[in-house]
Amino acid sequence: QVQLVESGGGLVQTGGSLRLSCAASGRTFSTYAMSWFRQAPGKEREFVAAIKWRSGSTTIPDTVKGRFSISRDTTKNTVYLQMNSLKPEDTALYYCASSVSPLYYTGEFRFYNYWGQGTQVTVSS
Repeated sequence: QVQLVESGGGLVQTGGSLRLSCAASGRTFSTYAMSWFRQAPGKEREFVAAIKWRSGSTTIPDTVKGRFSISRDTTKNTVYLQMNSLKPEDTALYYCASSVSPLYYTGEFRFYNYWGQGTQVTVSS
């Protein structure tokens, strides 16, 4: 089992920045990649960013490219999501997830094994 705990969410104004953290614990040795997803009320969960754990290579979809970045600290088993130039449409519950699959970069939920409880991000206009 892997436990994921997100933190860093909050209320920010349009144009502001936030950095989310996700700390992993438990049987993390098999982690292939970690990612961030988000879900706004009434919308489907959306893939936001992924990072391959060993190499650090990242995948960012066009929807947030240029504003969001993902990084990790392997010594702390923690992954970060840096969000800049935030917009009201970025308001959502942000989830961290881990994958043991090399197909993690597709962002498909079926390739993710563990999920955190989420941290709320609210961007005011």
